[in-house]
Amino acid sequence: MNNASTALKVAAGIFLTIALITIVVILFISAQEATKTAQNNFSDIQTELAQASFTVYDDTSISGSQVVNAIRKFKDKGQFGIKVHTGKNKSGVWYGSSLNVGDASDGSYGSVIGKSDTDAGVSWDETSPNYVNPSGKFRAQVVKDSSNVVRGLIFTQNTAK
Repeated sequence: MNNASTALKVAAGIFLTIALITIVVILFISAQEATKTAQNNFSDIQTELAQASFTVYDDTSISGSQVVNAIRKFKDKGQFGIKVHTGKNKSGVWYGSSLNVGDASDGSYGSVIGKSDTDAGVSWDETSPNYVNPSGKFRAQVVKDSSNVVRGLIFTQNTAK
């Protein structure tokens, strides 16, 4: 009788151990799924925050002083270009990197072509055709590459007719 009692206790202990291990494994698997979901949400939020600094330039009208501030702020950012079309220089000039902004349906649209040699100082030199009038009005446009990454900004001065 003593052996049967001991065998029942051992069997109950093994059953409880297996049940506990099963519960832990189930909790671990559901925790992994929750972690993956949280990581994906965090990645989405991080992407939105990274591009939030460019939403102010997305097809808006801004002043020349804001254009100069954008040039100063982003000119040294890697793989990023700013093009400014002024009233005196209709073809525009690139600051930072030069980008492919030809055909928007082209797969290479927004890709970096090369480094621009233009010094940011010409944007506030009144004798330069690239002078940005602080009180002038500019239309801003954001340039994104095929991966939907912001690669640059284009500012075009509104000229009076």
